Amino acid sequence: MVTLIVVSLPGLAALGALLFTWMQVGQANKELRISEHGQITNRFNAAIDNLGSESLDVRLGGIYALQRIMQDSARDHPTVVSVLAAFAQRHAGSSTESLKEPPESLRPENSDPHAPRVDVRAAIATLARRRPDRDSGTVIDLSKTDLRGLHFTDKAPINLPEVDLSEADLRSAYLSGADLRKASLVYANLDEAYLDEVNLSGASLAGASLVLADLTGASLRRADMTCGGFESDETGVIKEIDCVDLQFAVLDGVDLRNAKMNKVDLRHAHLHGADLRGADLRNADLRNADLTNADFRGAKLTGVKWKGATRTGARGVPPNG
Repeated sequence: MVTLIVVSLPGLAALGALLFTWMQVGQANKELRISEHGQITNRFNAAIDNLGSESLDVRLGGIYALQRIMQDSARDHPTVVSVLAAFAQRHAGSSTESLKEPPESLRPENSDPHAPRVDVRAAIATLARRRPDRDSGTVIDLSKTDLRGLHFTDKAPINLPEVDLSEADLRSAYLSGADLRKASLVYANLDEAYLDEVNLSGASLAGASLVLADLTGASLRRADMTCGGFESDETGVIKEIDCVDLQFAVLDGVDLRNAKMNKVDLRHAHLHGADLRGADLRNADLRNADLTNADFRGAKLTGVKWKGATRTGARGVPPNG
């Protein structure tokens, strides 16, 4: 027995040394994490202070500091997202006021006096290029915000899935290729906006206006474009109001499969090769629309207005006449 204990002593000593080393490493890692969290807290506080500066350069520095924190710390990512969204929403101005102004063209080829401020664009660009998988359920709230002429100058991905842009003023905004899946664009104004190749699958667009918008190649699969509400006339008859306006919009090659488009206004719209299979188009207005090679198979078409529509090569539509 004594011999066994003597033989085991070196092994026990080695095990004890290993356990002690492991405890030291664990303590060191814990202290390192505490130190890192403290450093990030200090960086975050400094960045927040910079956002309140009167100097544009200092505010931009605060935004880029928050961007770096968002990249370095998954734990702080949702907080930074909320801060940047609140900054953009506050400093961009209210769409309640901007929508009272005349509907002048704000496209890039024209003068663009209403484009968001540089720091607002920087904040939204940072949000648009974040990692959505780190949001932890945080919703980017840009509702009721004046974002006329919003334009990203480079080709980085615009990732804003589930963003809240309800009642936002996005006239002439440039969002080509943006990921706006399940976004809320309820009552948003997107007149003359560039939305080509945008992903609006499952998005809510009730009451939205998209007059002259370019949606070439976009995906609006299962998008909800139902009317915004109901009202009753003097006889008590209830009718739907604030239906989606897509007059003169370009929807060539758009995926509108299973979209809810009841009473949508598509007069003079271009739908070359659009896929509307299974879409609900009951009582929609397609007068003078160009439906060349569009696919309406399986769509609900009760009450659709077709007068003047070009239906050459279109499938699943009643013949001209």
